Amino acid sequence: MTGISKAPDDKHLRILSTTDLAGIDISLADVVDTVEGAYRTLHAGESDNPRKLSVKPRDGHSVSYAMLGRDGSRDVVAIKTSYKHGLDKDRDAQHYYTALTLYDDVTGLPLAMMDCSRIGSLRTPAVSALLARELAAPGARSALVIGTGTQGRLALPFLLTTLPELDRLMLSGTHPDGIAAVREQLRVHFPDRDVEIVTDLRSAAGEADVVVATAGPHTPAAVEADWLRPGALSVLVGHGLAPSTLHEADRVIATSEAQMNVTGTDMADADGKLPSVDAEFPPVIAGAAVGRRSPGERIFAYNSGLVVTDIALGHRFAQLAVAQGLGTEVPLWQ
Repeated sequence: MTGISKAPDDKHLRILSTTDLAGIDISLADVVDTVEGAYRTLHAGESDNPRKLSVKPRDGHSVSYAMLGRDGSRDVVAIKTSYKHGLDKDRDAQHYYTALTLYDDVTGLPLAMMDCSRIGSLRTPAVSALLARELAAPGARSALVIGTGTQGRLALPFLLTTLPELDRLMLSGTHPDGIAAVREQLRVHFPDRDVEIVTDLRSAAGEADVVVATAGPHTPAAVEADWLRPGALSVLVGHGLAPSTLHEADRVIATSEAQMNVTGTDMADADGKLPSVDAEFPPVIAGAAVGRRSPGERIFAYNSGLVVTDIALGHRFAQLAVAQGLGTEVPLWQ
């Protein structure tokens, strides 16, 4: 059940803006639990997560995605749209809009439409942290994050949430504001921890048990497979890993092989091919498939967003928003 009460004939749509969502307090552990629950429900066959649709003009200046899904444990159907413009320009000149619309699949009523940027900024590093929890070598103590954009800023706090034994945190980045933002987020959630800024990427990658690559498409960073130590886990979120880390990995895990084949084409080999995935993450997290087989194998993990995780987290935010009286009711269908 959705846990959001509405009158039987209430077709109002609650609009949750960026400002509304920014005011909602949610712990990192709550986010991780919500995302993990979505994966387990999907593996149990109770949810649906069809392949995403994408549209991109020939010159590559924009890209858009549409994702439809259903969360069976919450009885919620949702549609997420994502649109990026200005990919041929500097970051400051780019535009990005993403929205999530939720419907109650018991009553058939609309629940909420929200800006999905905060959902994504929390969901993606939570997934990376879950991948690290399940796939990092036993006794992993060091982590390297590549990139200081939206996805890089919460990567370390989430990693510490699932792997609290990490005692060396490294960051590779070139934007002063981004580096400052990473440090600020770490202080907010773990005030006793600090991050080491690294300039020798090859050396840092060779010393890290977990590497999370979140950099933008124009980054010069490209960690090669032979830089990684035995047992290393490399997680690709954005950019920062060379294709060799995928093709020479001892084991490949993806949140979705179908989505990797759609959005991971920049990691293809000279023949334009991607290797087969050894296991998808939902059955791994549910204990139905093997993640890591031995301490020494190098694992490549592909983190592409599944809409069921957005639905679960978006619904959690909608519950909290309703409880706090946030949002604007719009009579869209009345």
